[in-house]
Amino acid sequence: MLVADHVSVRLGRSTLLDDVSVHLAPGEVLAVVGANGAGKTTLMRLLSGEQTPTEGTVRLGETPLDQFSADDLARCRAVLPQHASLAFGFTVEEVVLLGRTPHRTRATEDDEIARAALHAAGVHHLLGRSYPTLSGGEQQRVHLARTLAQIWEAPSPPSPRYLLLDEPTASLDLAHQHAVLRTARRCAQADVGVLAVLHDLNLAAQYAHRIAVLKHGQLVAEGPPATVLTPEVIQHAFDVAVLITDHPRADCPLVVPVPEDTPSGAWSASLSSPLSNESTHA
Repeated sequence: MLVADHVSVRLGRSTLLDDVSVHLAPGEVLAVVGANGAGKTTLMRLLSGEQTPTEGTVRLGETPLDQFSADDLARCRAVLPQHASLAFGFTVEEVVLLGRTPHRTRATEDDEIARAALHAAGVHHLLGRSYPTLSGGEQQRVHLARTLAQIWEAPSPPSPRYLLLDEPTASLDLAHQHAVLRTARRCAQADVGVLAVLHDLNLAAQYAHRIAVLKHGQLVAEGPPATVLTPEVIQHAFDVAVLITDHPRADCPLVVPVPEDTPSGAWSASLSSPLSNESTHA
């Protein structure tokens, strides 16, 4: 199990995380949600080993994360960052093969795993394309394939595997958002622990086994979607009024924002006024 135990992160007078405890188990999808600046990415960086806490500990099993070598850690956890920049003219397959760097496997085996990862990420049709020529969404999905290739098989010696995804749906259209999160669920079914930082509460409700809600660096709620996604929690964490109903097709809650009580006349006036001025001067 991957555990953050009473972790805090402070930079000068700013507190990015304040006494947060979460765990990620193999076989589950944990969604981390919260408003901008809530501490979601900071928490993911702690769990990945990229950043160390000011207070508290992060451990994999019973071993603190900072006691693992870079290669050992890379063989059991992969990270998809929010923005993955790569300026070299690599082919798509070469980018995915970067995920095999920490492994000591034969080149032919690495090639097979890279192609399987491309299929799993839904970008096998891009094989042979030059990476810089892809759209932003295509590049993000290629990097997903790279992270899948990194943890494709159980490490030696055997240990649990973890996939950490920072806003994996941010640059994707609706169909590919769901495709990526279906891939996350399939990873969990293969006994991988998956953490996904998400902004869309309905995506979190539909695909996560558990949801952790952060506000101003503090954990305000954690548990199954049906118990966490309540009007009270969402109002507190996001300052937005919502209604919660049952999803008509999926076994999960559906979050519906409540429209603000803005007088229609005032709204119409605010729109028509600049247009009227513009037409007057035309």
